[in-house]
Amino acid sequence: MLSSEDNARLTRTGPDTPMGNVFRAYWMPALLSSELPEPDCPPKRVRLLGEDFVAFRDTRGRVGIVEPVCPHRGANLFFGRVADCGIRCSYHGWKFDHRGNCLEMPTLTPEAEERVRPRAAIRALEARESGDVIWAYMGDGPAPELPRFEFAEVPPEHRFVSKKLQQCNWAQACEGGLDTAHFSYLHAGIRDGERVGLHEVSPQRPRSDGENEPPSMARFRWLIEDGRPQFTVLEHDAGLLLCASREADGDQLYWRMTQFLMPNHSLAPGNFPDENNLGNTWVPIDDESCWIFCYCWNPDRPLTEKETERLSRGWGVFPEMEADYVPVRRRENDYLVDRTLQRESSFTGIRGISEQDQAIADSQGLIADRTRELLGQTDLGVVKFRNMVLAAASGVGEGKTPKGADCPDAYLVRSGDIVAPADTEILDVVESRFGTMSGVAL
Repeated sequence: MLSSEDNARLTRTGPDTPMGNVFRAYWMPALLSSELPEPDCPPKRVRLLGEDFVAFRDTRGRVGIVEPVCPHRGANLFFGRVADCGIRCSYHGWKFDHRGNCLEMPTLTPEAEERVRPRAAIRALEARESGDVIWAYMGDGPAPELPRFEFAEVPPEHRFVSKKLQQCNWAQACEGGLDTAHFSYLHAGIRDGERVGLHEVSPQRPRSDGENEPPSMARFRWLIEDGRPQFTVLEHDAGLLLCASREADGDQLYWRMTQFLMPNHSLAPGNFPDENNLGNTWVPIDDESCWIFCYCWNPDRPLTEKETERLSRGWGVFPEMEADYVPVRRRENDYLVDRTLQRESSFTGIRGISEQDQAIADSQGLIADRTRELLGQTDLGVVKFRNMVLAAASGVGEGKTPKGADCPDAYLVRSGDIVAPADTEILDVVESRFGTMSGVAL
């Protein structure tokens, strides 16, 4: 458990908070590139870490993320006109560029404009595009290099990127992605009152009698047969590699290895080397909600039309969504829980892996109370995550650069699964799957 003081430090990310200062040392996903689809398109409201901005794409295609308040009379620039390489306030026509510089002040005389213009500049975040995502840097001073995520470095046709609204604090949603022990229960199927693997109840997967199963199929059975995985956590330059082993067939272990990358990224397990990769970034909107940016990519081939269509409809970490990236199943409608489904084929009665994760994270409250927890060995990854980010909060307060902020190459890593003999040393397991201890992308 955490003290109430540490729980507040972990979850509060607004201006001048310890964790907020950690987040502001890194690049944050702010928007999908597709939300500003073309030059001079309508602007978008953006709320990050409890602060409000307006984003626009100017005539030359450059993205600006600026404070929304016009310094003239306080009108909101969201209602402004984007044209001629800037955004113009609809109230009196003052115009600003993507870096926040005031370009025109038509209500002033030329002499007064020349004198006042330098004081009319508005705050603008450093903004860059990579991997179909618009990234923002909210810190002071020069921005570091963008982290090198593999999904952003593959050709565009190799990836699918989206986002979803989560109606709770960023940290508990992130912890849900790191707590892979829950796969044995939250994402299980039900048949005749007993837990079974998803392959036993999903119409999209063939049933298996357990004979000559490939690992890609047997893993669903192993998740059910061993609901108490053993965790080993390894630290590297960008974060943590969380290694969870379950008993497999014979004298073997099934390893699911998750990446946590500072301060709020995760690469999910559940993939063998020839399968697609999945990842998330949990970006605080404020202390009681967050955007989860979702990535699917294949380093070796383009995603098929069938795959992208399935992802867009909702699959894996991607939920079924309404307009504006709001999940169909959410807090207001109890995630459309179906008690008949829960009795007959689904452990939760909630359709969708993403939706099941969302429901449980939200159910802990807008901000989880970690002072009441009873933790065990399967919570080791969550404990290590908390220790790392809380240490970063203390370090930033002492003027230290947090882990990974100045190591962009350290983010070029992978997560994934492997089956290995039970007596294999953990470092050998990791090297066999990834090639290096940190799971570097090859």
